[in-house]
Amino acid sequence: MFDFVRKHTRLMQLLLVLLIFPSFVFFGIQGYSGFKEGRQEVAKVAGQSITQTEWDEAHRRQVERMRAQAPGVDLKLFDTPEMKQRTLDELVRERVMMVAADKLRLTTGDQRLARLFQNDPQFAVLRNPDGTLNKALIEAQGMSVAQFEQQLRRDLAMRQVVLGVLGSATPSAEATELATNALFQRREVRVARFDAKAYEAQVKPTDADLQAYYDDAAHAATFESPEQASVEYIVLDLEAVKKGITVSDAELKAYYEQNAARFTAPEERRASHILVKAEASAPAAEREKAKAKAESLLAELKRDPKQFAELAKKNSDDPGSAQRGGDLEWFGRGAMVKPFEDAAFALKPGELSGVVQSDFGYHVIQVTGARGGERKPFEQVQAEVRNEVLQQAAQRRYAEAAETFSNLVYEQSDSLKPAADKLQLTVLTATGVTRTPKAGAAGPLSNAKLLESLFSAEALRDKRNTEAVEVGPNQLASARIVSYQPKRKLPFDEVKDRVRGLVTAQQAAALARKEGEAKLAAWKQGGEPALDAAVEISRVQPKGLPREAIDALMKAPVQTLPAWTGIDLGAQGYLVARIDKVLPRDPASGDAKQLQGQFAQAWSQAESLAYYESLKQRLRVHVEAKAPAAAASAAQ
Repeated sequence: MFDFVRKHTRLMQLLLVLLIFPSFVFFGIQGYSGFKEGRQEVAKVAGQSITQTEWDEAHRRQVERMRAQAPGVDLKLFDTPEMKQRTLDELVRERVMMVAADKLRLTTGDQRLARLFQNDPQFAVLRNPDGTLNKALIEAQGMSVAQFEQQLRRDLAMRQVVLGVLGSATPSAEATELATNALFQRREVRVARFDAKAYEAQVKPTDADLQAYYDDAAHAATFESPEQASVEYIVLDLEAVKKGITVSDAELKAYYEQNAARFTAPEERRASHILVKAEASAPAAEREKAKAKAESLLAELKRDPKQFAELAKKNSDDPGSAQRGGDLEWFGRGAMVKPFEDAAFALKPGELSGVVQSDFGYHVIQVTGARGGERKPFEQVQAEVRNEVLQQAAQRRYAEAAETFSNLVYEQSDSLKPAADKLQLTVLTATGVTRTPKAGAAGPLSNAKLLESLFSAEALRDKRNTEAVEVGPNQLASARIVSYQPKRKLPFDEVKDRVRGLVTAQQAAALARKEGEAKLAAWKQGGEPALDAAVEISRVQPKGLPREAIDALMKAPVQTLPAWTGIDLGAQGYLVARIDKVLPRDPASGDAKQLQGQFAQAWSQAESLAYYESLKQRLRVHVEAKAPAAAASAAQ
């Protein structure tokens, strides 16, 4: 068990986070009381503050935890304003549950804790074969057994806060039937479509119409250009550190000699064998009989080695190789059982072994080929050796270079050139850089943390270097804004064609709606309707109708049939529909019992969420802050 844990440490860590420690994914073991004094308050629960420091530390731990568990994951997915806001939301939720558990005096006794640990499958990874707690695994997470038990008690107490709601929130059969029928019933309808595009030729917007649309405050965001900047940036990584390192031929040759095995072709043998099977558990007499047969075959082969293949086909108990005359093809060290390997690698091509005993029985071996074992000449691997020596030297020097990099971009913050000159880096430039990474962007300027620092109020105002930001493994970057263009409304002349297209579409949609409403009124009075063929629609089978049309048709009153309705599809136009029949639940919606289970689960979750919201009100929860980037954006 311990060997498994030791070999699969990251897997165990992930299981611990997902299954065992949800209540301190965001909080440390020391609880919620630390790091408060003199800190900015970002939220309050029942009079207790959550500080900016707690928020930052919780998010840092979350990002670091993901880095440890999945080294290849793109950390910018987690270091975003949205993820930071989720961290704060979780901090608030955990605090609410803790306070509620304390007020309700919810505790977990020793017996219940022990019973849960012994019986709950999610704790299986933490149990030794004898059922006791695996202390080594707990300590590997930086916790003592007492801390683990304390946190587990707290976690279980907080679960009990909503457990009663989750367990009792069971919808009635009538409510379930009503809801599932409303969601999955079918309706037979006939429709007439008034497509806005068909009316575009009839509209001729004037310049006054265009100007009015452009000037309307509701459309201002449509014609805004995003804020963007021209920037300079430098990147320190292992490749950059390598450029400042020189190595002599003597150092390369010394490395070559010290790592001779790495530049030596693996030694391999090709051999044939005859196996006389005799398992280790077989009686002694049976094993002696097998050994005598092997010795007899060996004697025959010594008289005429050329008959090895023929004798193997007739006598070998290894069905895989016997049909090939005993041939085992090429193999390296570690591929065969130890006695067999030792014998094969001690022979030269053409030589026969003695009788070799293994757990499978008795072997007679003939080596038919040998290769490998030769070291590649230094000249052939010199480039590879140089790269390895430089890589290792760069790894050793990176920490020192990173400190120099961080100090220089901070201390001489009006230019990136001093750091670039000192560390032999190239100052790179980019234009059109925005606050959020562009789709498909790669490299340092796709890193959310670097962009957040680059577009901070201070960096925008003073055009100073950002701090050194880790944008990848062994990779630091710093950037500065050279020129900045804030978000602005584009001139009317520049967007006039776009405005014309939008106004044309708007006016065409209005014509479509007007004609659709007129037809609907006429057909309701008994006019001859021009409708498409009847179709059965449902939320599961929309039959090509847009989602807003399906929602409107399924909500329309059907006390009297046929029932008429008109649906405004906005820019798409207008739809007139007649509902002729209401049919039972759509079979495509799934098994009735499964649907009932899903509805009950949704009901339970809704009740739990409502209870949580009531707890927030009761405990006077107040959230002051937004995620940093969102707040910075709002201030622009």
